[in-house]
Amino acid sequence: MKYLKYIVLGLIVAFATAGATAQVVKKNDGDRRDKKDDGSVKVSDRQQAFYEQREPSEADLQWTKVVYRILDLTKGKNPALYYPEEPNEDGQSMFFIIMRLLANNQISAYEYLDGREMFTDEYKIKVAEMLDRFHVLFSEAKGSTEKNPKYAIEDADIPGNEILSYFIIEKWEFDTRTNAMRSRVDALCPVLHRDDGYGNVIPFPMFWVKLNDIRPYIAQQYIFTDDDNNLTKYNLDDFFKLNMYTGDIYKTKSLRNKTLMELYPDSVALQHARDSIEERLHRFDKNLWAPSREELQAQVEAKRRLEAEQRGESLEEGEATVQEEKKDSGKSVKTKRGSNSDSNDNKKKSSKKKAQKPKQSKSSQGGGRSVRNRKR
Repeated sequence: MKYLKYIVLGLIVAFATAGATAQVVKKNDGDRRDKKDDGSVKVSDRQQAFYEQREPSEADLQWTKVVYRILDLTKGKNPALYYPEEPNEDGQSMFFIIMRLLANNQISAYEYLDGREMFTDEYKIKVAEMLDRFHVLFSEAKGSTEKNPKYAIEDADIPGNEILSYFIIEKWEFDTRTNAMRSRVDALCPVLHRDDGYGNVIPFPMFWVKLNDIRPYIAQQYIFTDDDNNLTKYNLDDFFKLNMYTGDIYKTKSLRNKTLMELYPDSVALQHARDSIEERLHRFDKNLWAPSREELQAQVEAKRRLEAEQRGESLEEGEATVQEEKKDSGKSVKTKRGSNSDSNDNKKKSSKKKAQKPKQSKSSQGGGRSVRNRKR
């Protein structure tokens, strides 16, 4: 009976182990099925929801500002979006990822409407027409249908080296729940720079894609952000989430729908307008709150330092000058007060003298009565 008990326990453990192994094999098989021929991985709805950055409710927003920036891929850390020009062991560029997703019908793209963007089904582009418009060679891929069209594009036919800039839509929002200002990238547009045949390079905005749609895919691509450090610590999703890019504001959402260059043709005025918008965006949150005592002290110290530098003195010398000015002003106030007090004393003495005159008049009146009494 004792041995039978051990046998039963052994069978239970064996069946449990076999079931767990079968589950593991089934999961691995599913992962293999999710992988595609081009090396990309199918993203599940759960994974999409994990990377998606939810937009705040309009009821929670107190203020919002929409600005358009242009990212020059030769400035700052922006080259991380351009390299590698062709896919290699380090990965692929931002534009290659977007084109592969569009060719496999995994994301949607929207028409570029020059400031009147509408991210609805009505304005979705047809990938085949877009490829024809920009002279990109393609063919129908295996498994393509009318409802689910797919296209095969060779790496050499993707014009990644001509994508020299991006347009992005950046939203600044003040959330009343967190009482804080935050900025987020809503969409981006690759800009194709191509020679028109007369020696002029003309930018051609291609289409808009929502960043939330491509976020799960670009999060798998790690990038170099520093040539001195070859460790890839950030991915393309971090690049936008942490605002690591460098971009000039070329437009703000308004009723007139004009660019800053149209409003300010002069280069100096244009740069001043950009700086003014940047300052308002970064100071909006701070202007809502009263400064703390430490901040006020820092402002006073900065003002003293600036005044001392303008006089060509150090901060200690400037403070000594301020103390001397305070002493001098105090002495002048005292002398003024003294002079005022002396004048007040003189006024009091004169008023006393004037007050004595009625007494003399009273005595003269009394003397008159005594004369009349003597006559009687």
